[in-house]
Amino acid sequence: MLSIIIPVYNEADSLRELHAEIDRVCQAQNIAAEIVFVDDGSSDTSWDVIEQLTKSDARVSGIRFRRNFGKSAALSAGMLAARGELILMMDADLQDDPAEIPAFLRKIDEGFDVINGWKRRRLDPWHKVYPSRVFNFFVSQLTGLWLHDHNCGLKCFRKQVAAEIRLYGELHRFVPVLAHARGFKVTELEINHRQRRFGHSKYGIRRFVRGFLDLLTVKFLTGFGQRPQHMLGAIGLIFFALGSLGLSYLAVVWLLTNIAGFDFARIGDRPALAYSIASLLLGSQMISLGFLAELIVAYTGRDSDTYSVVSRIGPTSNEPKP
Repeated sequence: MLSIIIPVYNEADSLRELHAEIDRVCQAQNIAAEIVFVDDGSSDTSWDVIEQLTKSDARVSGIRFRRNFGKSAALSAGMLAARGELILMMDADLQDDPAEIPAFLRKIDEGFDVINGWKRRRLDPWHKVYPSRVFNFFVSQLTGLWLHDHNCGLKCFRKQVAAEIRLYGELHRFVPVLAHARGFKVTELEINHRQRRFGHSKYGIRRFVRGFLDLLTVKFLTGFGQRPQHMLGAIGLIFFALGSLGLSYLAVVWLLTNIAGFDFARIGDRPALAYSIASLLLGSQMISLGFLAELIVAYTGRDSDTYSVVSRIGPTSNEPKP
């Protein structure tokens, strides 16, 4: 069964049509599917619409948050409640075309674990398109997973992937990267991107700032998540070595000045003394931080959820325990 997870934030105008389009595709292609709407603290009538859809269609479930916790939290809650062997992430604004669902399933049948959508012809304003291209280049360059559109909200993956990755903050865009780091087979699929018909975009310039910060997080998690001392300790050793070299040089200068009689400026008047001591202390702190990080990785279990559900409705109302 395919579990279609749709995060919702003030999308009441588009939900009925989106449900109807998904229903037509599933009926035409004989796809067994469930639809999980996750209301991420909407202030409009989105939850009322979701309640009505659960009453008219037994395949529809709803999860409602107490407040807005973000898209990653919504998708995480949906994945935890999903009952299908395959999971499809889809935005609620109708820009993602449900007609693409069969193509994603065919790609899964080819043996891939994660299929990432690629909006080759993107119908968004230039100030969203070009920064996104720069962001995608940096993500591919730093992670080694070359995809054209890491930001695409339309992604399909096996439930095993959902079981092995954890989404928080805004890591939802990095599902393929996190899966690739764990050895899953990842590819991309060109999709149809449609004009927004209802509402307005929820993202601004802050999204790209947060995106680059999250990229650093993902790089650390995928590269050093289980061995943080390898990065923190390496940085610490570099600073420790620089500080030690600086102090050694100053010690030689002091000896030449006070014993051999050479005319050098006093080491206490040299900026190198302060820099060397600071570098030595910073190196020691980074190495110590690496040891603490190793202890946390070794002895800390899974963190608690980063969202709070106020109510559930439909088949997934009895959420399975992780």
